[in-house]
Amino acid sequence: MNKGRELYSGKAKSVFLTADAERLVLAFRDDASAFDGTKKTRLDGKGELNNRINAYLMERLERAGVATHFIARLNAVESLVRRLDMIPIECVARNLAAGSICRRLGVEEGFAFDSPVFEFFLKDDALHDPLVNEFHARAFGWATDEEMDFMRAATFRVNDVLRPLFADVGIVLVDFKLEFGRCDGRLLLGDEFTPDGCRLWDAATREKLDKDRFRRDLGGVVERYVEVAERLGVPLHG
Repeated sequence: MNKGRELYSGKAKSVFLTADAERLVLAFRDDASAFDGTKKTRLDGKGELNNRINAYLMERLERAGVATHFIARLNAVESLVRRLDMIPIECVARNLAAGSICRRLGVEEGFAFDSPVFEFFLKDDALHDPLVNEFHARAFGWATDEEMDFMRAATFRVNDVLRPLFADVGIVLVDFKLEFGRCDGRLLLGDEFTPDGCRLWDAATREKLDKDRFRRDLGGVVERYVEVAERLGVPLHG
């Protein structure tokens, strides 16, 4: 499908219109960004890897009954997706402690929760994506109670599907963020599921296989993304 003008350009992806008002082209770029865009670089090949990993995981989620905006991978760096009215809340699931929860609550990185922890964050770089709750969402009209219940349940379902998928190839799914949007009266999983938006550790060594390598200047970002793709069996050609 031919893409039209650019509708939106984010930190690592661009969105383009198509001739069909209900379909968009999602283009993954080689840009890498952290700390609300204050740290940036370009990593050759990252866009293609994320597009392929995202397509593979979205298809696995669809087969497991999770409705997503993903339609098809178009080429190396672009995918066709349904157009959504995005809810401005990120849904985060945590199996182990890492990132902001360690700073907020003084938890040691790697602490394993007895059951997954769920959190809402407002998607707003200028405010550094603050932690919010159902009362905020209700008061500001970001989402209804029914939508929040759905997003919470869908996030746990994604965890139930992907956590063992990664475990089977020796990778720990530490945490991840999801975004949802409205489409024809229902909610769909939107955005992406790639190493840019989750934490993945090698099960044996605890080596980081995700964007924390960029955040912490560990190097080898693209190489570790390739490793994730290869372990999962993601097709890297064609």
